[in-house]
Amino acid sequence: MIPAFSCATQVKESICYGTVANGWLENGISLPAKGSNFSAYSSLGVSLGRTYVHTAVADIIALAYQQLQQTASDRVFVYGETGWKEGGRIRPHRTHKNGLSVDFMVPVMDAKGISRPLPGSADNKFGYDIDFDAQGRFGEYQIDFTALAEHLYQLDLAAKARGRSLALVIIDPPYQAKLFATPRGAYLQEHVNFMKGKAWIRHDEHYHVDFAIPCKQN
Repeated sequence: MIPAFSCATQVKESICYGTVANGWLENGISLPAKGSNFSAYSSLGVSLGRTYVHTAVADIIALAYQQLQQTASDRVFVYGETGWKEGGRIRPHRTHKNGLSVDFMVPVMDAKGISRPLPGSADNKFGYDIDFDAQGRFGEYQIDFTALAEHLYQLDLAAKARGRSLALVIIDPPYQAKLFATPRGAYLQEHVNFMKGKAWIRHDEHYHVDFAIPCKQN
């Protein structure tokens, strides 16, 4: 299926190889810089080619954003880094090597409770250098855990609608309880696989999602 993100008349299906930690990609597709309810973490990152994914992943992400226009119409979302067009090592990430890994920046609200894009710039490594506290606060911004949970819920539904699934979600462990306390929390606990321990870096300003797509072995 041609991803809904694509403006091209024809897109070759991607082929992934190996694993997210040791693999590569053929026919990767770049996510668009912005849409009606989402944007990339950095226009520079897009232009440098750091936002390529497997076509099946692009399709799932597009479907989820489309559904969020109905279920979270007043919320805006930001995606982060994904990978190179042909996969392989993309520093500083340890995975993201075969088109199946995507970072999503946490949705936030300002002091007035209005949904805003995470304030990324070169000064804070386009959002990756922001540090939220244990309650999900950074300056005037507060992580919108309800919107974050809704996004994960819609990603899982979109993946299942395409005969796929989410392989793993990584987010700072203390934040998982806050996700589970939202209206979608019970579903997420039952249907989504969260990393139980700590990752090699703290995932507070973004959440990492690996998608379960069959790949050829190295």
